[in-house]
Amino acid sequence: MGDTAVVSTAPDHPRLVRRGRALEYTTLGWNVVGVAVLAVAAVTAGSVAAAGFGLDSLIEIGASTVVLWQLADTADPRRQHRATRLIGACFVLLVVYLVVQVAVVLAAGTRPAPSPAGITWTAATFVVMLALASAKTRTGTALGNPVLLAEGRVTLVDAFLAGSVLVGLVLNAVLGWWWADPLAGLVIVYYAVREAHAALRPRALP
Repeated sequence: MGDTAVVSTAPDHPRLVRRGRALEYTTLGWNVVGVAVLAVAAVTAGSVAAAGFGLDSLIEIGASTVVLWQLADTADPRRQHRATRLIGACFVLLVVYLVVQVAVVLAAGTRPAPSPAGITWTAATFVVMLALASAKTRTGTALGNPVLLAEGRVTLVDAFLAGSVLVGLVLNAVLGWWWADPLAGLVIVYYAVREAHAALRPRALP
């Protein structure tokens, strides 16, 4: 994540801020519902993957809350700096979650039952999060807001994670390949580590 963003002072700045807030509220609402849906799916199917993705949804809720807090005062550089670091912390939590999830699932060799609810929700989440990540990137670029851009990358990771969980759930349901989901999650670790480093590296305040 670079430091080249320039804060927008154009007449449409308030409209862009409202759009950014709307995107974050949409993300927040989707993930609140997702926590409940995935909790039910995890219990009924005994799915560690569904339970883990529910925890990831909680992380995304935290990231959206940080952006809403920053968008309440976009002119404060210290708030922007603090929010960017909090987004970096969300990436760290994603990395920890992924590594622990893979280790636990592979070690336990859990054989979950097929989860139609988990498959349906992760498929929908994959599409919705890709759309939200794209919209956040466009809005954050127009605003010159590195916090919204960083959270858009969290949303993109969330989409990739939904896709990997979906593949794992489908392969488990169709072929009995219980190990497919945790291995797919490893693909995302590198990306999340890179973004966490970019958000948390020291930088001078304006």
